[in-house]
This record gives sequence, C-alpha cells and structure tokens, in this order.
Amino acid sequence: MKSTAFTGLEAELKKRLSEERFAHSLRVAELAREIARANGLDPEKAYLAGLLHDLAKELPESELLRLAPPMNEVERAHPLVLHGRAGRVLAEALGVRDPEVLAAIEGHVVGVDPDFGLGMAVYIADLAEPGRGYNQDLAERALSGDLLGAYREAVRRKVAYLEERGIPVHPRTREVLARLAED
Repeated sequence: MKSTAFTGLEAELKKRLSEERFAHSLRVAELAREIARANGLDPEKAYLAGLLHDLAKELPESELLRLAPPMNEVERAHPLVLHGRAGRVLAEALGVRDPEVLAAIEGHVVGVDPDFGLGMAVYIADLAEPGRGYNQDLAERALSGDLLGAYREAVRRKVAYLEERGIPVHPRTREVLARLAED
C-alpha cells in the first residue's frame, strides 16, 4: 500500500538521490513498515525512517565529514560509514523531529541497541529489501515476529561480510554484536 503522508519528502528524496538509490529507499521504507506492523511497532515511523535512511549516502566525502565529523579511526578511514549520522542531520533539516525516526536513520549503518525495535526494523529492511536479492530469510524471520532473532543474525552477517573483505568493523557494530551475544 502506497503512503501519501510522505509525498513531499519522497519528492525531495527523488531530487537528491539517483534513481537506483531512490528505488532502494522506497523498498526499504515499505519493508520496514511491514516489519514494524508484524512486531507491534509504529508502521508510519518505520516507513519514514526507511524512506530517509540513505538520504546522505550519495553525498561527497567532504560533505559527509562536514555534517558528521569522525569520532574514530574507522570513520576517518571510511567516511561512507558516516552517512547514517549525516542523514540524521539532513532529516532534521527537512523537518523530521521524531527522536525514534532520527535514531533509526542514524543507526542503520552501525547498528542500534537490541531494545530499539524501530531501529532494528530499519536495519533489517535495509539489508533484506527485495531488490538486493539476498537476505530474504531475515525479512521473513522479522515478518514472522522474531525481530530480535532476525536482527542478531543481520548484525552477525554484516560483521562476517566486512571481516571477509578486510574492511574494518565500526566499534559501535562490535558493541552491538557483543550485546546481542549476551541476550
């Protein structure tokens, strides 16, 4: 079901992103909404966070660094990891005020605490949206009501993917993974 509540933001996003990234954002928004609905979370907040999650993804590195100054060596060496935090800043500039939506946008790159359902829904939707062609099992698991289990596996897979390619894992992601192992 297409939402009309966010038409203005969708139009703004369409101007800022490539056609492919915009289509990805719409798919993430729709899947995040469905995951939220299946897990007793606010579906419209999930849609909005999913829609805007990659708002800063295609910015030049210099702009990412300006909007979200690096706080550790991983962020200095790999500025693209800043796009969640930079996206939060841009979403605020567009008038988004809901702290949960903003936190989900910020956390979709490096992870969120496992007690933050909306953030987990957006994180999973980003990794498992249908256009990616993989991780469908994560979406199905989240849609069946096992949000925490799907999130635990999503973070584990992301860390394994980065490590296999020799890409440094963000310290926040390692913290989240350790916390998930405790639950």
